[in-house]
Amino acid sequence: MPSERMTVRGTSEIGRFPGAAPPTRVELTIHKEGEKKHEEGGCRRWLRRMCPCCCKRQNGSSYDVTDKVEMVKPPTPNPTPEPAKPKPENGEAKEMEEMKLSVRSVDLLSSKTSQNRREHHTDLYHGDELIIRRGQTFQMELELNRPFSAETDKLHLDLKTGPLPMVSKGTHVIIPLVKHLEDERWEAKIVEQSANKIKLSVNSPATAVIGLYGLSVTTNSLKGEAATTHDSSKNIVMLFNPWCEEDTVFLDDDEERNEYVLNDIGRIYYGTEKQIGARTWNFGQFHEGILDACLFVLEKSDMPPSGRGDAVNVVRVLSAMINAQDDFGVLVGNWTGVYADGVSPSAWSSSVEILRKYHSSDGTPVSYGQCWVFSGVTTTVLRCLGIPARSVTNFQSAHDTDVSLTTDVYFDANMEPIDYLNSDSVWNFHVWNDCWMARPDLPPGHGGWQAVDSTPQETSQGTFRCGPASVNAIRSGQVYLKHDTPFVFAEVNSDKIYWQRNLDGTFSQIYSEKKAVGHNISTKAVGSDERADITNLYKHQEGSEEERIAVETASRYGSKPDVYSEPMAEDVSVEVKMDGEGPRMGADAKLSILVKNLSSQPRRTTLHSQVAVMYYTGVLKGTIKKEEMPVELLPNEEKTIEWVLPYQQYQNQLVDQAALMLTLSGRVSETQQVLANQTTFRLRTPDLSITPLGEAVVGKEMAAKITFTNPLPRMLKNVVFRVEGLGLQKGHEVVVGDVGGHSTVTLTEHFIPTQPGPRKLVASLDCKQLTQVHGVADIVVFEQ
Repeated sequence: MPSERMTVRGTSEIGRFPGAAPPTRVELTIHKEGEKKHEEGGCRRWLRRMCPCCCKRQNGSSYDVTDKVEMVKPPTPNPTPEPAKPKPENGEAKEMEEMKLSVRSVDLLSSKTSQNRREHHTDLYHGDELIIRRGQTFQMELELNRPFSAETDKLHLDLKTGPLPMVSKGTHVIIPLVKHLEDERWEAKIVEQSANKIKLSVNSPATAVIGLYGLSVTTNSLKGEAATTHDSSKNIVMLFNPWCEEDTVFLDDDEERNEYVLNDIGRIYYGTEKQIGARTWNFGQFHEGILDACLFVLEKSDMPPSGRGDAVNVVRVLSAMINAQDDFGVLVGNWTGVYADGVSPSAWSSSVEILRKYHSSDGTPVSYGQCWVFSGVTTTVLRCLGIPARSVTNFQSAHDTDVSLTTDVYFDANMEPIDYLNSDSVWNFHVWNDCWMARPDLPPGHGGWQAVDSTPQETSQGTFRCGPASVNAIRSGQVYLKHDTPFVFAEVNSDKIYWQRNLDGTFSQIYSEKKAVGHNISTKAVGSDERADITNLYKHQEGSEEERIAVETASRYGSKPDVYSEPMAEDVSVEVKMDGEGPRMGADAKLSILVKNLSSQPRRTTLHSQVAVMYYTGVLKGTIKKEEMPVELLPNEEKTIEWVLPYQQYQNQLVDQAALMLTLSGRVSETQQVLANQTTFRLRTPDLSITPLGEAVVGKEMAAKITFTNPLPRMLKNVVFRVEGLGLQKGHEVVVGDVGGHSTVTLTEHFIPTQPGPRKLVASLDCKQLTQVHGVADIVVFEQ
């Protein structure tokens, strides 16, 4: 069934030649049929014969179809002699010499190859605007109506940002002309002068308000005559400066700046702690229109422009604006599994389309996002504005709803869960962000990485936002330090406390699980696609004296400060293990339950097990299997119980992420010790295989083969591929249609690279029955 129901939908323009980008050419094969080369259609052959200049063959040279155009000037008419003008008298000559100074033009020296853009590390941004970083000098050239004289002429610059610029608020900046520049001030100095032209070097403080500025130049004379003002036709964009020691976002490591500010592509981790998956994400902060979109997001917030000089304020506002929960922000969150009126969260691979769609619609929230999408967009916006940032994934991430700083599980007298009380949850994984900055608003030692979370979970000061919270404060349990440190602490280091209801309606603590949350905290490594484990930044070694002190310090500031008053005896343990990378989608899920008796006495218990389908946020959809397992242990004995969930029992029950939770509970007869364990796991899905075909050269057509095999014994309905590669291929969709059980789909993409260097082609599969299927290919593009 080659070429079955194949449709291509374009979503964005990418590359240096957007005006000449070709339509994507796609070849699609389902099952085992071989590829067939596309032949040129009859309509196109006729059009090329009729108009060869407009319909060139797609050869390996270029898609730039503009022919050479020669300009022929009309003959110059013989000049008509003008009548001779009388020579001015001495008084008139003197008046012309003292002609009023004015500006004819302003050149901001703003091209991508200019000294300004290179020195300010902004040469990667699209376009030729003047994009600069605060705390650093930049140059501009002024053309005047006559030579400038320092003895008789005056000149100053005005920069204005926001709707009501005010000098007192730092949003109207008056820049004087001085003889010597000094640090930490707005000043300008003439560094070159030739005839009517002067070149200025302009300095800005490292505390300057970031954003879009309008520029005007005012000239007059020392005699006090009326001033003349010239407005520049181009604006100036001011960004944070991680290269400037005086800026609060200064990052003193060149490799880390390259990763956390300049890298426009990264990795986001998902899954479970024992089955960590990774997907490539195009941050695209330098892509066409993205800087404008990021500034637009700031404009849409209620933040006054005067507050945009403070990185803490900016990050806090952006964590609210990336979600649309209460302020018409960028992304609508959706965890229902129903995405028909938008894009499924797992189908996104890039922030570019999301931000451009939000901007072009004048601030209509984009549907839909979940935590990794919120995080990917946050990384894009922060890096674009100059704040070092990264996406961070926490496995077994707690959601504390009552500020107890514990994750609480409630049972009735019969050890059945009390659903209406169990509002706390543990997400399989949760993705948020770290951003790098000093924290002058906190005691010394709390600068560096700060946690910020744009996923709407709980309100902070009445708004759905979270952070920035000092990672150092989280590690030490200093949850009284702002912003939202208690919530993030509970996500990574709360204990799971099990409570049982007594006959009088009160609850007693029956078990404490100390290593239940905050595992394998992950981010992309600097300079490579490897996973870096940064758990040690968020918490001390599990079970160490320092970690216990941090937990007990934090709990004293929660709503249950006495929770650690009663130590519990423990001599039987329960642990769940899985082989290799764990169960695969489409097959029976098999796990092992290891029960150990650590005492010198026999022990008896009955393990109650139930497995539930689970949203990755920790919300359970429903139980699909229950059973009881009697266990008898000799002194110091270990037993392994094989546990199996047949494919038939889960095949029609799964939701996004294909996640499941196995809950074990029991009571040791001899000691009344409570056994409790909750293990989450996912059914692993296959990757898309992407194979580049041909040499990768700028302006030359190449291809890539994308292969996918359906792992299920059932048909996949309405399969759509989404393909994108910055500098390689514009983002688009390919509608494949239905794919039979265990069938293989082969898709061949034809495209023309537009940018040299290392690039990544990313593809994802969008399908209701199968999520988190994606792939990436590394492609090095050479210049012609």
